[in-house]
Amino acid sequence: MKQVFINLPVVDVEKSMKFYTQLGFSNNPLFSDGEQKCMVWSEQIYVMLQSREFFISFIKKPLLDTTKNVSATFTLPVESLERVNEVVENGLKAGGVEPSPMQDEGFMQLRSIEDLDGHTWAIIYLDMDKFRATKNVK
Repeated sequence: MKQVFINLPVVDVEKSMKFYTQLGFSNNPLFSDGEQKCMVWSEQIYVMLQSREFFISFIKKPLLDTTKNVSATFTLPVESLERVNEVVENGLKAGGVEPSPMQDEGFMQLRSIEDLDGHTWAIIYLDMDKFRATKNVK
């Protein structure tokens, strides 16, 4: 089985867990404790919300302020444009920020949301049939 665990430093683990729950993640208590919460998007994608202190105990480089700097963005595919809008609107209600307007390429719609700590997530719907047509691939 192939999985990805994304480790994110956060200021307030509990508040961040509530935010990610509003986006549609669920908590996996097996990998959660007071210093980190394991949030599950799918069977393959896990986000580890870690206190900044816990996170920096594993690294040697300085930690960026993600409210002012971007080091990475993350993309979550969903099954429809309606789901894109639902996820982002729920994130906005939970305190997130939409840093840019929706991008609509015809075959792809994408909206972005920044979490409470400034980590940026793109929520994307890709219509594969329309996408293949733009590439002349069957």
